[in-house]
Amino acid sequence: MKKFFEKAVRWLLTGSGFITSIVILLIIGFLFTEGAGLFREHVIEEGYVLALNKGNPVKVMTAEEIKAVFDEDMTDWSQLGGPDLPIEIFRLEDADKYFTEQQLGKHYEFADSLISGLVASRPGMIAFIPESMADADAGLSFIEDKTISPREVFAGAEWFPTATPAPLFGMWPLLAGTLWVSLFAILFALPFGISIAVYMAEVAPPKMRGFLKPLIELLNGIPSVVYGFFGLIVIVPILQQVFGLPVGESGLAGSIVLAIMALPTIVTVAEDAMRNCPRSLREASLALGATHWQTIYRVVIPSSMSGIASGVVLGIGRAVGETMAVLMVTGNAAVVPTSILEPLRTIPATIAAELGEAPAGGAHYQSLFLLGVILFFITFMINLCVEFISARNKAKNS
Repeated sequence: MKKFFEKAVRWLLTGSGFITSIVILLIIGFLFTEGAGLFREHVIEEGYVLALNKGNPVKVMTAEEIKAVFDEDMTDWSQLGGPDLPIEIFRLEDADKYFTEQQLGKHYEFADSLISGLVASRPGMIAFIPESMADADAGLSFIEDKTISPREVFAGAEWFPTATPAPLFGMWPLLAGTLWVSLFAILFALPFGISIAVYMAEVAPPKMRGFLKPLIELLNGIPSVVYGFFGLIVIVPILQQVFGLPVGESGLAGSIVLAIMALPTIVTVAEDAMRNCPRSLREASLALGATHWQTIYRVVIPSSMSGIASGVVLGIGRAVGETMAVLMVTGNAAVVPTSILEPLRTIPATIAAELGEAPAGGAHYQSLFLLGVILFFITFMINLCVEFISARNKAKNS
């Protein structure tokens, strides 16, 4: 009976581990499949075309150029390699400006020929119209509608997934914002976290340690929205006043909030690692004449480096993946940051803010999954770095 029970427990644990691994792989596979679908989508909104006069030599435009034309930032075809003509924009809702209701028909049944003829008669016009209304035989040419390229996505400097007629999925501002905030959060949290861990493990009296440890661990249980609310009410106004900023929501506010959130993890794991340092190493160091502080930074910290690195990566993981607190205090501006005092937006905040509004299966929806893939790779690289540090430390100690 005992052997049967042991075998059943072993098979149960093995099955649980196998099922968990399969589920994780399926989740990762789903994430990659949905994200990769973005590169099969077309630049111009599905079901529409950009029609030109047949004499216009411009045939290819990037999504950035299309947006600049329809935002009237580009006003002449010579800026796009075409003739020296002013650009005239036509959208379907502009039909009433050129034709009467009787001409268009009650149900727009005559709109196709009228609009095609209008574009064909105006050399500088570009029309964003449904594909069904475009008549190539009427003397029109069309901007080539290519699929979205990886360069436009990963090197693009503008995130505007709801723009028409060509949405922009430049992820560089979001990636830069995520790395910018996370880097400064760790720069703030790491020295304070290690210092507190050293104090609690090596210096603090037992009563003080008994008071501080549960207090710090309690901070891990506070919801992130509470940290965000604290940052919005306390940290943001202080930064606005100290640095004379027009708005206090900035990357610095996000970094400070994330540093506070990462501190408990770093302190707890690093302190446990230091307390697990063999007593014999401490005694040998002191017996050789080293002072208490020399023993700490030359013996205890190096021997605990693997545990300290684990605490750091857990803290970084919390900083990189945090959503609500960052969304509340960073200003949520999808621009490439040039200063930590500027508003910015991170990848997790973008996914949280936009996923509910993105049509399922569309380019916007797929782009958010691709952001999740990027976040996965960031976390994966962080874990690889920690494994490398831990392996190197074990090799030195062996």
